[in-house]
Amino acid sequence: MRKTIIAASLATAAFAVPNLAAAQAAAAAAPAPTPDFTFTGNAGLFSSYRFRGIDQTFGEPAIQGGIDFSHTSGFYLGNWNSNVNQGAGYPGGNIEMDFYGGWKKTWGDWGIDLGALYYYYPGTNALRTGPILIQNNRNLNIRTGSIHNTDLYIAGSWKWISLKYSNAISDYFGTPNTKNSDYWDLSANYDLGDGWGITGHVGHLNFKNMTNGNYTDWKLGVTKDLGGWVKELNGWVVGVSYIDTNAKGNCSAPATDPQPYCFSNGNINATGGFDKTKNAGRGIGLISISKTF
Repeated sequence: MRKTIIAASLATAAFAVPNLAAAQAAAAAAPAPTPDFTFTGNAGLFSSYRFRGIDQTFGEPAIQGGIDFSHTSGFYLGNWNSNVNQGAGYPGGNIEMDFYGGWKKTWGDWGIDLGALYYYYPGTNALRTGPILIQNNRNLNIRTGSIHNTDLYIAGSWKWISLKYSNAISDYFGTPNTKNSDYWDLSANYDLGDGWGITGHVGHLNFKNMTNGNYTDWKLGVTKDLGGWVKELNGWVVGVSYIDTNAKGNCSAPATDPQPYCFSNGNINATGGFDKTKNAGRGIGLISISKTF
């Protein structure tokens, strides 16, 4: 009887060991559970910074970066930052800090995005007198204090095409009496394969209560993930694009024809004028390198 018990025990053990190994293999093969939330970051170097087609750095390079938090429910928060030139309408400031949050959802090829975006320029201080005035060119009202802007937005997407509508619920970047200025953004990002992509964009700004403030901007570009060429550079993306607008920025125009997009470099010369001025909506080629991590 004892021999029988021992034999039965050995047989049971013989079957148990393979079953345990199979369970361990299945556990190892099972995918890790999807986390409820994720954090991602991004950083890049750009030959110039264009916001809605308009020059923000007087043609100089920009270092940009941010961080994003997203939840599986669709809610998200984020921050993005860049250097700017005070002559672009930010007297006393040289940094843009964006804070945003919203909710997005996809259903197959379709998607929706709802949110709010706050633009903050630390150190800015607009004055009633001085070389850089934040002024409505129609009623001549002048902004004083810090510069900021708040947008509410809604966007829809289908595959690689998106359409976004933004409305400023504050005076548009501090310009008096311009609340509810809005911007339409039609964009496309198409994956060509092997790390190559093509990007396109057409946008239109309706600048409320400003003479010559409305304009259309457009962009066409190509991107390449360098990982296809050098494995160690996977995720680093180089971009080349051309950006142009029909914004009114002729710095030689007479005073009777306001040109709200003639920007200075913010530097004052010995005679009290600006060292240089430029059409901030002029066409320009732009190159960049960036990474999301």
